[in-house]
Amino acid sequence: MIALSGSWTDPAAIGYPALFGGVLLGSLVPVVPTGAVVGAAAAIATTTDHLSLPLVVLLAAAGALLGDLVTFGVARAGSDAALRWVARGQTPERLASARRQFATRGWQLVVVGRLVPAGRIPVLLAAGALGYSWRRFVPAAMVACLLWAITYAALGIVSGGLFDDPLIATLLAAVLVLVLGGVASLVSARLRRRKARR
Repeated sequence: MIALSGSWTDPAAIGYPALFGGVLLGSLVPVVPTGAVVGAAAAIATTTDHLSLPLVVLLAAAGALLGDLVTFGVARAGSDAALRWVARGQTPERLASARRQFATRGWQLVVVGRLVPAGRIPVLLAAGALGYSWRRFVPAAMVACLLWAITYAALGIVSGGLFDDPLIATLLAAVLVLVLGGVASLVSARLRRRKARR
């Protein structure tokens, strides 16, 4: 019984497949807090020898990239439906302005959309619906996903540096990611409201 309960709490049970699968699932269907998954895995890598930190970052970036490629591909394939979603409440002038923005600085929008909480899906759908090219999207998404993975892994490293206990470090990493994500969402919403008032 003791051995069985120990195996369930062993940090190695999380493993690389769970990290990759959790990030991929959360990138396709935003029900898994992917940043918390990466932060927790980085905390485990920092406090134990069960996971390798570089592999945590690479697998997190790969899972995020695959999810973003699928989401973008779906938006491009069903671009009429995606365009209707993007266009709701928008004037033709604003849609033309969005197309121009993607044409001139699309890679920046993709990177920022990945890093800003709740910004990824709208940016990916808009990029697909507005016909942003695969040739330009893929490198931008690769950079965005790598930066995203490094950012959330850094939060896990901070928590792992504060506590030697992997369980406490993992919990702290998840809490840090969720709190910072909530704060960033509030700031982003306030900035959007201020911009809309102008």
